[in-house]
Amino acid sequence: MIEITTLKQPSVRRPTTDVKIAAVRDGYVSTRPDVLATEEPMEIRVHGPNQEPTPVTVTMRTPGNDFELAIGLLYSEGLIDTHGSLKTVCYCTNVSNENQRFNVVTVELTSQFIGNQRARSFMSSSACGVCGTTSIEDLAGRSAVVESQMKLDITTVFSLPKLLMKGQKLFKLTGGLHGAGIFDESGRLEVVREDIGRHNALDKIVGHYFLEEKLPLSNKVLVLSGRIGFELVQKAAMAQIPVVVAVSAPSSLAVQTADSLGITMIGFTRDNNANIYSHPERIRFNQ
Repeated sequence: MIEITTLKQPSVRRPTTDVKIAAVRDGYVSTRPDVLATEEPMEIRVHGPNQEPTPVTVTMRTPGNDFELAIGLLYSEGLIDTHGSLKTVCYCTNVSNENQRFNVVTVELTSQFIGNQRARSFMSSSACGVCGTTSIEDLAGRSAVVESQMKLDITTVFSLPKLLMKGQKLFKLTGGLHGAGIFDESGRLEVVREDIGRHNALDKIVGHYFLEEKLPLSNKVLVLSGRIGFELVQKAAMAQIPVVVAVSAPSSLAVQTADSLGITMIGFTRDNNANIYSHPERIRFNQ
């Protein structure tokens, strides 16, 4: 049983920040309150029995669902693989600056942590240019081709972005957050997560299902509020998600990766229109 340690909620970082602005409307200026999406760093540390916690990575994120984010990121990068490998997840108490306590998450494993080399590799690849062929080969070594018999009506596909938007409560307040949602085959929204980073929103979802012991997601649909890059396809493949729907465009490497790993990729899903870039056999058309 994983021990999820929570501390007093009033001290946990808020996902939104209140500010005062000078609002210019139709030539008139007035001072009024506004709400921004919070952006703060979160450090993830990992250790096993009799090991000191090792800093693995730092990600800029919107506070909220921090434990899900830590677990989802570690799983997506291949640093943890099974629910039984986790012992505890908690905010770190051993920090030099008390104000940063809720910006450090420590993950304790049931066995020795040996992922240091892999950790250094994925920290640099998230921001630097990478070779597409090398990236796909590396991913293929960690993720099996997605196998799923799921069929999805095109009318259901068209409805998903608006349903995701309805579930994005923080976006309605700030207008500055990416959203990711998991839907079932009928188009019912199961889980939605928001973050200033689109990758983080998906990691939070993967972490949620990992902690619930409900991976793989081979009969689910992932819906994204923005564009689709390689890293998002990578995370979908690790969670074995067969269909990815987005309101914007995919990159060339994202399409190449989705095609090679058996993922149906759908972009520009707006106003009863969509582009299907790979594996259209999972979509039923009303013709």
